[in-house]
Amino acid sequence: MRFYPLTKKQSKMIQIRSVQLRFRVGLSLCLLLFFGFKLNSSNATETYPDKHITLIIPYPAGSSTNDILGRLMARRLSEQLGQQVVPENRPGASGNLGSILVSKAQPNGYTLLVGVAAPLSVGPNINKNLGYDPIKDLAPIGMFANTPYVMVVNAKVGITSIKELISLAQKKPNALNFASSGTGGSPHLCGELFKFMANVQMIHIPYKGSAEAMTDLLSGRVEMMCTGLTALEEHIRGGRLTAIGIATSKRSEILPDVPTIGDQGLEGFQVNSWTGLFAPSKTPQSIIQRLSKELEKISNDPQVRALLLKQGSESMYMDSVQLGAYLKSDTAKWGALIKSVNMKTD
Repeated sequence: MRFYPLTKKQSKMIQIRSVQLRFRVGLSLCLLLFFGFKLNSSNATETYPDKHITLIIPYPAGSSTNDILGRLMARRLSEQLGQQVVPENRPGASGNLGSILVSKAQPNGYTLLVGVAAPLSVGPNINKNLGYDPIKDLAPIGMFANTPYVMVVNAKVGITSIKELISLAQKKPNALNFASSGTGGSPHLCGELFKFMANVQMIHIPYKGSAEAMTDLLSGRVEMMCTGLTALEEHIRGGRLTAIGIATSKRSEILPDVPTIGDQGLEGFQVNSWTGLFAPSKTPQSIIQRLSKELEKISNDPQVRALLLKQGSESMYMDSVQLGAYLKSDTAKWGALIKSVNMKTD
């Protein structure tokens, strides 16, 4: 048998066909992998959830309203989803450690976060090195509850309204002290926002926590504080503290006789601690929507609304899109205030 060398044309044709064959094989493999992934992904979301879900609460157990609300969410979601939702406390760095953990978790709907205003909308404006971006690295599912803030003074101060507080602060610049649970927290920001909008000078006294701040407020060592109703309601009803204004856009169901701060001359004054549900970014939208609908049912349940009121909170539902927009606006709002007062961490 004799072999004849290939001509240049024949060699060229073989090379072209070889390339075409490799391309077709590669394309087939890519399509197989793609549709196989889509099929598996679709199956995963259709059967979701088929195992227990971990709900990260970024605060210590039993230490705050956020822990109580998180456990309430976990219990009710377990009932509605037919799978156990297990609350897991991961405290640290003012709520940021738990938030970071969820931001880096697998985006499959089995690790969720009890998202709170302080670490998600305030934190990025205080600390530029958080290790995550709440807006980019977390997917909002829905808002669950709102905890109205109320401004109070020690009853011995002898004032009953925001206008009287402004008048007293104007007459005695830097003579009044306001307490907070720490620099950069919502109580601190509430005081700074009041100073800014009322154009008065007051002294901020940061404490290591709400308990220490409350002790000095009740004793009269500091004159005022702005924080969630949960910590204050008992003392307001007992007459030791005087509620002079609700820091939200409308009156609270819990203290309906107390006017808002906005209605007393500081239009637009609003400070609250909201609580929502978040997942890692890139979590499938079908899972986000499923969880959002379940959260809406929980928020509208009369029994849940009653339980929230006992904790000094109010039911407030937002869907994933609304919460995403709200997080951006809330972050921008506090960023503008922090920049204007040149706030620094202690």
